[in-house]
Amino acid sequence: MGALSSYRMRMERKLWKFRARRKRWQLSRVADRTSDIAPTDVLAFVVLRNEAVRLPYFLDYYRRHGIGHFLVVDNGSDDGSREFLADQPDVSLWSTDASYRKAHFGLDWVNWLLMRYGHGHWTLTVDVDEFFVYPFCDTRSIPALCDWLDTSAIRSFGAMLVDMYPKGPIDALPYRAGQDPFEIASWFDSGNYTIRKNGKYRNLWIQGGPRARAFFPDRPERAPALNKIPLVRWERGFVYISSTHMLLPRGLNLVYDEWGGEKASGALLHAKFLDGFVDKAAEELTRRQHYANSHEYRAYHAKLKDHPDLWCKWSEKYINWRQLEILGLMSKGNWA
Repeated sequence: MGALSSYRMRMERKLWKFRARRKRWQLSRVADRTSDIAPTDVLAFVVLRNEAVRLPYFLDYYRRHGIGHFLVVDNGSDDGSREFLADQPDVSLWSTDASYRKAHFGLDWVNWLLMRYGHGHWTLTVDVDEFFVYPFCDTRSIPALCDWLDTSAIRSFGAMLVDMYPKGPIDALPYRAGQDPFEIASWFDSGNYTIRKNGKYRNLWIQGGPRARAFFPDRPERAPALNKIPLVRWERGFVYISSTHMLLPRGLNLVYDEWGGEKASGALLHAKFLDGFVDKAAEELTRRQHYANSHEYRAYHAKLKDHPDLWCKWSEKYINWRQLEILGLMSKGNWA
């Protein structure tokens, strides 16, 4: 990278940090337990709105896998999410009614919390419907993974978003609070993915899966990106610049050796397609707080009125992380 390009990258990173500092005033403390954070804790960062039904299992899942503390921004929930989170002993909670879209889809808030509290920690930034799966997750904790990454001098860890769905209409079975969502949404696409390289930021751009074939069949290039870098050994100078798809400095985006290479990587099982998604899509279409004038939710809303079945003859039922590795969707690399 030439001197001019390097200068532009530094200026872009400073701009993102400035945005985060400016938007921090939109956040009001509801429950601040950050003094309880231990130096070795792996921290989870979340922005959410009206996720009360999902929160019990989400917190239980990540507690079981070794997350030490949750730092959460509640964006105007009115379903009891804020009250529930405020009572959790390992959650620090901030609230805001400000525009999610104008905060760059919550990224400014997350970047501020990462800058303020994430420095020196391994940090996991996820949505409430994303469940991190990594090599040996059935026997080893997230802190164990982070210890290995430290010894290997690796600062960031990639994970492909794998959309999970039920067999039959999305709204056929009700999801109950505390239930494992993959008892219902237990299927995924084992193939049907495209990969291209982003020359500017060095990350891979992955698209496809059930959302591309069901909601964007005529324009698959507009389907949501599936590449994520959720796990980072955070430093104050780092910033996310497009959800968790990519960061600056751009060296953090080199989470694969080549086109899907053999560096260790994980997956995020995406439990979006449960019965509440129909109402959620309609609400978000009205709110228009999502990327590109909510074009993604417009596609969902147009299709969901037909009660679609995302299952097809190429669908595969999820078993475990080893299955995902065999299919090439993640890799244990040289972690033995």
